[in-house]
Amino acid sequence: MANKDKTHPSREHALGVLLIRKGTISKEQLDQALKEKERNGQRIGDIFVGHGWATTRDLAHALAEQYNLEFVGILETPIEPDVTKLLSERFVRRFRALPVKYLGKNSVLVAIADPTDIVALDDVKLALGINLKFCLADSNDLDSAIDQVYSQRPALRIVDEPIELADEAEIVRELDLTSIAKDAGPAVSLVNQILVQAIQDRASDIHFEPQERQMIVRLRIDGVVRELASIPKTMQQAILSRLKVMGQLDIAERQLPQDGRCSVRLAGDPIDLRIAVIPISHGEKVTIRILQRSSTRVSLGDLGMSDQAFEVFRRAIEQPFGCVIACGPTGAGKTTTLYAALEHLKSDERIVTTIEDPVEYEIAGISQVQANARRGLTFARGLRTILRSDPDVLLVGEIRDAETAEIAVQAALTGHLVLTTLHTQSAASTFARLQDMGVAPFMLANAINCVVSQRLVRKLCTSCRREATPNAAERAELGIAKDQPVTIYRANGCKHCNSSGYLGRKAIYEVLPMTAQIRELAGQPTARIHTEAVNEGMITLAQDGHRLVLAGETSIEEIRRVVGDGR
Repeated sequence: MANKDKTHPSREHALGVLLIRKGTISKEQLDQALKEKERNGQRIGDIFVGHGWATTRDLAHALAEQYNLEFVGILETPIEPDVTKLLSERFVRRFRALPVKYLGKNSVLVAIADPTDIVALDDVKLALGINLKFCLADSNDLDSAIDQVYSQRPALRIVDEPIELADEAEIVRELDLTSIAKDAGPAVSLVNQILVQAIQDRASDIHFEPQERQMIVRLRIDGVVRELASIPKTMQQAILSRLKVMGQLDIAERQLPQDGRCSVRLAGDPIDLRIAVIPISHGEKVTIRILQRSSTRVSLGDLGMSDQAFEVFRRAIEQPFGCVIACGPTGAGKTTTLYAALEHLKSDERIVTTIEDPVEYEIAGISQVQANARRGLTFARGLRTILRSDPDVLLVGEIRDAETAEIAVQAALTGHLVLTTLHTQSAASTFARLQDMGVAPFMLANAINCVVSQRLVRKLCTSCRREATPNAAERAELGIAKDQPVTIYRANGCKHCNSSGYLGRKAIYEVLPMTAQIRELAGQPTARIHTEAVNEGMITLAQDGHRLVLAGETSIEEIRRVVGDGR
């Protein structure tokens, strides 16, 4: 695409006015940008982005409105593989114009980043030779989408013959395959190949999703879902049968949900798979959660808590009795936090016992019990037995029901230190959740030492992150004074992070201590408890996230994605 700016000055000014109207930039910033443009000829949009006054997405939205084009979130939009073959990779990268989908037999939707380059748009029209409809995309997102479409990384081979896979014998343990359909040979190899790639890509979950004409396979990596492959409909049932056999499930049952598990090995490392099957409109959806067992020691210092949160948490777990609860959604790192506490607490003078489902990390020197509801070893039953075996410290993998909640709280009140997890949105909402399970407020007030709410946020890729200056709204959000010099970073994308701009994850925390005032409010509404905790100095999830933003570890966009508006 030509570098020379082809917009008329009035167009430049109109773009700035649109951004002012949206509250993105100020009149003073527009005036300054116009002066800079006069001096160096730089595009005015690049000036806004370079100063951090606007994001590339802000710019794309404004350009779409200015040129009366549809804005498309290109990374969230399915791109039809056939339509991308209309243009070569070299052409698409040169003109930054990506065919997205067919709008009819002779019409194509094309995503662009620069509607001002008329010459480039004419070249795209000539190259395709059919009717076009242009849409606007964020320039950074468009580059990432182009990388994904034309990635040099080899794609999964979806074929009807058996796939040779060097890791196949190693990754999946021997299973009874007698009940699988005759075409299970390629299905076995394909499932193994998907597992290998998911594990190597650090995926936490694999989703097999039957559609009307195909089965889509998607991976959740660093908390974000990405499509991996499309499987022909003719292979769907064989794939489902293979997954059910791995999880020791009933392959004939297609109307009811099922849950199973199995263990695999890759490069000698043991990995647990939890397999959930649920009927949907076009078949059965299968979700595999990948749990990589590890003997790596996780210390309190490895958690990355702020100094204030660390001290509250440390004091809470060093009490001789009481309950410490880690809460948050599935996959928020709650178990890792509690394992770090166990590493801190274990000693020759304490009996430490856990009941988990599954045992995610092996820790020498403590007794770890694997819950198995199928065989009658539930959390409640196992916990009762453990309490008769003279423990000092208990870890209960999760409070799932009223019976487990009651036993855990009673144990905390009778001289045991209990560490456990609970699915709630915030630290303050833990009290209401346990009351819903039948635990009396006065028992919670006396039993709980502290509550830790946490989330995992993606870390910026240090190979490609780019510096930015926060705009006025971001300064207010981060609590930075208007005249305070500060630099933040935004995601960019490169080969190291698979064009996502992020690599790995880190936890943010909200640690609520049980002060005298909080104990008195144990039976009160969640909002009142949260307000009191904040007034007493509790750092919220959003505030802890902003700490990482200012440290250059993540972006403000990522904190908004994970925490929302910070409530």
